[in-house]
Amino acid sequence: MLALLFPGQGSQEVGMGRDVAEGSAAARAVFEEADAVLGWSLSKLCFEGPEAELRRTEIQQPAILVTSVALLRALEERGELPTRFVAGHSLGEYTALVAAGALSLADAVSLVHARGRFMQEAVPEGRGAMAAVMGCDAAVVEAACAAACEQGRGVVEPANYNAPAQTVVAGDAPAVEAAGNEARRRGARRVVPLAVSAPFHCSLMAPAAEKLAGDLARVRFEQPRVPVVHNVDAAPNQAAGRIPELLQRQVTAPVRFDASVRRLAAEGATRVLEVGPGRVLCGLVGRIDRSLARGSLGSLAELPEAAALAAG
Repeated sequence: MLALLFPGQGSQEVGMGRDVAEGSAAARAVFEEADAVLGWSLSKLCFEGPEAELRRTEIQQPAILVTSVALLRALEERGELPTRFVAGHSLGEYTALVAAGALSLADAVSLVHARGRFMQEAVPEGRGAMAAVMGCDAAVVEAACAAACEQGRGVVEPANYNAPAQTVVAGDAPAVEAAGNEARRRGARRVVPLAVSAPFHCSLMAPAAEKLAGDLARVRFEQPRVPVVHNVDAAPNQAAGRIPELLQRQVTAPVRFDASVRRLAAEGATRVLEVGPGRVLCGLVGRIDRSLARGSLGSLAELPEAAALAAG
Protein backbone atom coordinates (compact mmCIF):
# COMPACT_ATOMS: atom_id res chain seq x y z
CA MET A 1 0.00 0.00 0.00
CA LEU A 2 1.51 3.32 -1.15
CA ALA A 3 1.73 6.59 0.77
CA LEU A 4 3.15 9.77 -0.74
CA LEU A 5 5.12 12.19 1.43
CA PHE A 6 5.97 15.79 0.60
CA PRO A 7 8.82 17.85 2.11
CA GLY A 8 8.75 21.20 3.86
CA GLN A 9 11.12 24.12 4.22
CA GLY A 10 14.85 23.56 4.07
CA SER A 11 14.78 21.17 1.11
CA GLN A 12 15.28 23.84 -1.53
CA GLU A 13 18.32 24.09 -3.80
CA VAL A 14 19.13 26.21 -6.82
CA GLY A 15 18.34 24.25 -9.97
CA MET A 16 15.50 22.23 -8.48
CA GLY A 17 12.82 21.28 -10.97
CA ARG A 18 14.71 22.39 -14.07
CA ASP A 19 15.35 18.90 -15.42
CA VAL A 20 11.81 17.69 -14.88
CA ALA A 21 10.34 20.86 -16.41
CA GLU A 22 12.51 20.28 -19.49
CA GLY A 23 11.64 16.58 -19.68
CA SER A 24 7.93 16.56 -18.85
CA ALA A 25 5.12 18.62 -20.38
CA ALA A 26 2.96 18.10 -17.29
CA ALA A 27 5.73 19.32 -14.99
CA ARG A 28 6.42 22.33 -17.21
CA ALA A 29 2.72 23.27 -17.06
CA VAL A 30 2.90 23.33 -13.25
CA PHE A 31 5.70 25.90 -13.26
CA GLU A 32 3.94 27.97 -15.93
CA GLU A 33 0.72 28.05 -13.91
CA ALA A 34 2.56 29.06 -10.74
CA ASP A 35 4.35 31.89 -12.57
CA ALA A 36 1.00 33.12 -13.87
CA VAL A 37 -0.63 32.99 -10.43
CA LEU A 38 2.18 34.94 -8.77
CA GLY A 39 2.75 37.38 -11.61
CA TRP A 40 6.51 36.83 -11.56
CA SER A 41 8.87 34.01 -12.46
CA LEU A 42 9.08 31.57 -9.58
CA SER A 43 10.43 29.04 -12.06
CA LYS A 44 13.44 31.26 -12.84
CA LEU A 45 14.26 31.47 -9.12
CA CYS A 46 13.98 27.68 -8.76
CA PHE A 47 16.12 27.01 -11.82
CA GLU A 48 18.70 29.80 -11.51
CA GLY A 49 18.53 31.32 -8.03
CA PRO A 50 20.05 33.34 -6.52
CA GLU A 51 20.23 31.12 -3.45
CA ALA A 52 19.70 34.00 -1.02
CA GLU A 53 16.40 34.86 -2.70
CA LEU A 54 15.29 31.23 -2.77
CA ARG A 55 15.89 30.96 1.00
CA ARG A 56 13.38 33.72 1.78
CA THR A 57 10.42 32.10 3.50
CA GLU A 58 7.75 33.63 1.27
CA ILE A 59 9.70 32.42 -1.82
CA GLN A 60 10.91 29.11 -0.43
CA GLN A 61 7.44 27.85 0.46
CA PRO A 62 5.82 28.18 -2.99
CA ALA A 63 9.09 27.10 -4.67
CA ILE A 64 9.22 23.78 -2.83
CA LEU A 65 5.48 23.19 -3.26
CA VAL A 66 5.58 23.84 -7.01
CA THR A 67 8.68 21.71 -7.56
CA SER A 68 7.08 18.86 -5.62
CA VAL A 69 3.83 19.05 -7.60
CA ALA A 70 5.79 19.21 -10.87
CA LEU A 71 7.64 16.01 -9.94
CA LEU A 72 4.36 14.35 -8.99
CA ARG A 73 2.74 15.28 -12.32
CA ALA A 74 5.73 13.89 -14.20
CA LEU A 75 5.36 10.63 -12.29
CA GLU A 76 1.63 10.55 -13.03
CA GLU A 77 2.39 10.85 -16.76
CA ARG A 78 3.74 7.31 -16.53
CA GLY A 79 0.43 5.94 -15.34
CA GLU A 80 -2.11 6.12 -12.54
CA LEU A 81 -0.60 5.87 -9.07
CA PRO A 82 -2.07 3.42 -6.54
CA THR A 83 -1.87 6.05 -3.80
CA ARG A 84 -3.81 5.22 -0.62
CA PHE A 85 -2.60 8.02 1.69
CA VAL A 86 -0.78 11.34 1.44
CA ALA A 87 1.02 13.40 4.07
CA GLY A 88 3.50 16.25 4.23
CA HIS A 89 5.87 17.91 6.64
CA SER A 90 4.61 21.42 7.52
CA LEU A 91 4.50 23.21 4.15
CA GLY A 92 4.36 19.75 2.55
CA GLU A 93 0.84 19.29 3.89
CA TYR A 94 -0.36 21.81 1.28
CA THR A 95 1.34 19.76 -1.44
CA ALA A 96 -0.37 16.66 -0.06
CA LEU A 97 -3.74 18.41 -0.35
CA VAL A 98 -3.00 19.25 -3.99
CA ALA A 99 -2.01 15.62 -4.61
CA ALA A 100 -5.29 14.46 -3.04
CA GLY A 101 -7.37 16.82 -5.18
CA ALA A 102 -8.56 18.80 -2.15
CA LEU A 103 -6.81 22.04 -3.13
CA SER A 104 -6.11 23.54 -6.55
CA LEU A 105 -2.52 24.32 -7.49
CA ALA A 106 -3.38 27.99 -7.98
CA ASP A 107 -4.92 28.31 -4.52
CA ALA A 108 -2.07 26.35 -2.92
CA VAL A 109 0.55 28.65 -4.47
CA SER A 110 -1.29 31.76 -3.30
CA LEU A 111 -1.83 30.35 0.19
CA VAL A 112 1.74 29.28 0.85
CA HIS A 113 3.14 32.52 -0.57
CA ALA A 114 0.98 34.42 1.93
CA ARG A 115 1.68 31.89 4.68
CA GLY A 116 5.41 32.39 4.27
CA ARG A 117 5.05 36.15 4.48
CA PHE A 118 2.79 35.99 7.53
CA MET A 119 5.17 33.62 9.33
CA GLN A 120 8.16 35.82 8.58
CA GLU A 121 6.37 38.93 9.82
CA ALA A 122 5.02 37.32 13.02
CA VAL A 123 8.27 37.65 14.99
CA PRO A 124 10.88 40.44 14.66
CA GLU A 125 14.06 39.23 12.99
CA GLY A 126 16.60 38.02 15.54
CA ARG A 127 14.09 37.40 18.33
CA GLY A 128 13.30 33.77 17.57
CA ALA A 129 15.30 30.59 17.07
CA MET A 130 14.95 26.86 16.46
CA ALA A 131 17.17 23.93 17.39
CA ALA A 132 17.14 20.19 16.78
CA VAL A 133 17.57 18.11 19.94
CA MET A 134 18.90 14.64 19.17
CA GLY A 135 19.66 11.47 21.04
CA CYS A 136 16.86 11.56 23.60
CA ASP A 137 13.14 10.90 23.90
CA ALA A 138 10.59 13.60 23.17
CA ALA A 139 9.56 13.56 26.85
CA VAL A 140 13.06 14.76 27.79
CA VAL A 141 12.75 17.65 25.33
CA GLU A 142 9.31 18.57 26.64
CA ALA A 143 10.66 18.65 30.20
CA ALA A 144 13.63 20.75 29.08
CA CYS A 145 11.29 23.26 27.43
CA ALA A 146 9.17 23.48 30.58
CA ALA A 147 12.28 24.07 32.71
CA ALA A 148 13.51 26.82 30.36
CA CYS A 149 10.14 28.57 30.48
CA GLU A 150 10.18 28.43 34.28
CA GLN A 151 13.52 30.27 34.19
CA GLY A 152 11.73 33.23 32.62
CA ARG A 153 13.79 33.16 29.43
CA GLY A 154 10.72 33.42 27.19
CA VAL A 155 8.74 30.96 25.09
CA VAL A 156 10.18 27.63 23.93
CA GLU A 157 8.11 24.67 22.75
CA PRO A 158 8.47 21.45 20.74
CA ALA A 159 7.93 22.38 17.09
CA ASN A 160 8.64 19.17 15.16
CA TYR A 161 8.40 15.63 16.49
CA ASN A 162 10.50 14.31 13.62
CA ALA A 163 11.68 10.89 14.80
CA PRO A 164 12.04 8.91 18.05
CA ALA A 165 15.29 10.66 18.97
CA GLN A 166 14.92 13.94 17.09
CA THR A 167 12.70 16.76 18.30
CA VAL A 168 12.96 20.35 17.09
CA VAL A 169 12.19 23.20 19.49
CA ALA A 170 11.22 26.79 18.66
CA GLY A 171 10.67 30.03 20.51
CA ASP A 172 12.51 33.05 21.88
CA ALA A 173 16.24 32.71 21.22
CA PRO A 174 17.33 32.82 24.90
CA ALA A 175 14.70 30.23 25.84
CA VAL A 176 15.72 27.94 22.97
CA GLU A 177 19.33 28.12 24.15
CA ALA A 178 18.28 27.40 27.73
CA ALA A 179 16.14 24.44 26.65
CA GLY A 180 19.06 23.04 24.67
CA ASN A 181 21.37 23.30 27.67
CA GLU A 182 18.75 21.67 29.89
CA ALA A 183 18.21 18.86 27.35
CA ARG A 184 21.96 18.16 27.30
CA ARG A 185 21.95 18.04 31.10
CA ARG A 186 19.13 15.51 30.92
CA GLY A 187 20.98 13.27 28.47
CA ALA A 188 20.50 14.65 24.94
CA ARG A 189 23.40 13.69 22.71
CA ARG A 190 23.41 16.81 20.52
CA VAL A 191 21.65 20.13 20.13
CA VAL A 192 21.98 21.74 16.69
CA PRO A 193 20.83 25.33 16.09
CA LEU A 194 18.90 25.60 12.83
CA ALA A 195 19.47 28.29 10.22
CA VAL A 196 15.90 29.58 10.04
CA SER A 197 14.44 33.05 9.72
CA ALA A 198 11.69 32.62 12.31
CA PRO A 199 10.56 30.25 15.11
CA PHE A 200 8.00 28.16 13.24
CA HIS A 201 5.30 25.94 14.78
CA CYS A 202 5.14 27.53 18.21
CA SER A 203 2.81 29.98 19.95
CA LEU A 204 4.87 32.96 18.74
CA MET A 205 3.33 32.27 15.32
CA ALA A 206 -0.17 33.18 16.56
CA PRO A 207 -0.29 36.45 14.53
CA ALA A 208 0.49 34.46 11.38
CA ALA A 209 -2.23 31.92 12.13
CA GLU A 210 -4.75 34.72 12.62
CA LYS A 211 -3.87 36.34 9.28
CA LEU A 212 -3.86 33.02 7.44
CA ALA A 213 -7.37 32.24 8.67
CA GLY A 214 -8.76 34.96 6.42
CA ASP A 215 -7.03 33.57 3.35
CA LEU A 216 -8.11 30.02 4.17
CA ALA A 217 -11.73 31.15 4.47
CA ARG A 218 -11.68 32.43 0.89
CA VAL A 219 -10.45 29.15 -0.60
CA ARG A 220 -12.65 26.28 -1.75
CA PHE A 221 -11.52 22.90 -0.45
CA GLU A 222 -12.82 19.70 -2.03
CA GLN A 223 -13.15 16.29 -0.43
CA PRO A 224 -9.73 14.60 -0.68
CA ARG A 225 -9.72 11.61 -3.03
CA VAL A 226 -7.52 9.76 -0.53
CA PRO A 227 -7.06 10.39 3.20
CA VAL A 228 -4.63 13.15 4.17
CA VAL A 229 -2.72 12.52 7.40
CA HIS A 230 -2.48 15.96 8.96
CA ASN A 231 0.40 17.34 11.00
CA VAL A 232 -1.70 18.56 13.92
CA ASP A 233 -3.29 15.27 14.97
CA ALA A 234 -1.42 12.65 12.89
CA ALA A 235 -4.82 11.31 11.80
CA PRO A 236 -6.25 10.63 8.33
CA ASN A 237 -8.93 13.05 7.15
CA GLN A 238 -11.24 13.15 4.14
CA ALA A 239 -13.62 15.86 5.35
CA ALA A 240 -13.14 19.02 3.32
CA GLY A 241 -14.77 21.14 6.02
CA ARG A 242 -12.06 20.30 8.56
CA ILE A 243 -9.12 21.32 6.39
CA PRO A 244 -9.07 25.11 6.99
CA GLU A 245 -9.09 24.68 10.76
CA LEU A 246 -6.34 22.04 10.64
CA LEU A 247 -4.16 24.26 8.43
CA GLN A 248 -4.65 27.26 10.71
CA ARG A 249 -3.81 25.23 13.82
CA GLN A 250 -0.75 23.83 12.06
CA VAL A 251 0.95 27.25 12.11
CA THR A 252 1.31 27.25 15.91
CA ALA A 253 1.11 23.51 16.66
CA PRO A 254 4.00 21.04 16.48
CA VAL A 255 4.43 18.88 13.38
CA ARG A 256 3.77 15.30 14.50
CA PHE A 257 5.69 13.58 11.73
CA ASP A 258 6.83 10.63 13.85
CA ALA A 259 3.25 9.83 14.83
CA SER A 260 2.06 10.43 11.25
CA VAL A 261 4.41 7.80 9.85
CA ARG A 262 3.40 5.36 12.57
CA ARG A 263 -0.24 6.00 11.73
CA LEU A 264 0.41 5.34 8.04
CA ALA A 265 1.97 1.99 8.94
CA ALA A 266 -0.92 1.18 11.27
CA GLU A 267 -3.39 1.95 8.46
CA GLY A 268 -1.62 -0.57 6.22
CA ALA A 269 0.95 1.48 4.30
CA THR A 270 3.88 -0.72 3.25
CA ARG A 271 5.88 1.70 1.10
CA VAL A 272 6.38 5.45 1.10
CA LEU A 273 7.62 7.72 -1.66
CA GLU A 274 8.97 11.17 -0.87
CA VAL A 275 8.14 13.49 -3.78
CA GLY A 276 10.03 16.78 -3.87
CA PRO A 277 13.51 18.22 -3.47
CA GLY A 278 15.79 16.57 -0.92
CA ARG A 279 15.58 13.27 0.94
CA VAL A 280 15.00 14.44 4.50
CA LEU A 281 11.71 12.63 5.01
CA CYS A 282 13.07 9.33 3.68
CA GLY A 283 15.81 9.50 6.29
CA LEU A 284 13.31 10.19 9.06
CA VAL A 285 11.04 7.33 7.94
CA GLY A 286 14.03 4.99 8.21
CA ARG A 287 14.45 5.99 11.84
CA ILE A 288 10.75 5.65 12.62
CA ASP A 289 9.81 2.35 10.95
CA ARG A 290 12.40 0.38 9.01
CA SER A 291 9.76 -2.10 7.82
CA LEU A 292 8.46 0.51 5.36
CA ALA A 293 9.96 0.38 1.88
CA ARG A 294 10.97 3.92 0.99
CA GLY A 295 12.22 5.95 -1.93
CA SER A 296 12.46 9.50 -3.18
CA LEU A 297 11.69 11.43 -6.34
CA GLY A 298 13.65 14.66 -6.55
CA SER A 299 14.86 14.69 -10.14
CA LEU A 300 14.02 13.47 -13.64
CA ALA A 301 16.66 10.74 -13.39
CA GLU A 302 14.87 9.21 -10.39
CA LEU A 303 11.56 8.78 -12.22
CA PRO A 304 12.03 5.12 -13.26
CA GLU A 305 12.99 3.95 -9.78
CA ALA A 306 10.20 6.01 -8.18
CA ALA A 307 7.67 4.58 -10.61
CA ALA A 308 8.80 1.05 -9.78
CA LEU A 309 8.42 1.67 -6.05
CA ALA A 310 5.00 3.27 -6.54
CA ALA A 311 3.79 0.31 -8.57
CA GLY A 312 4.93 -2.09 -5.87
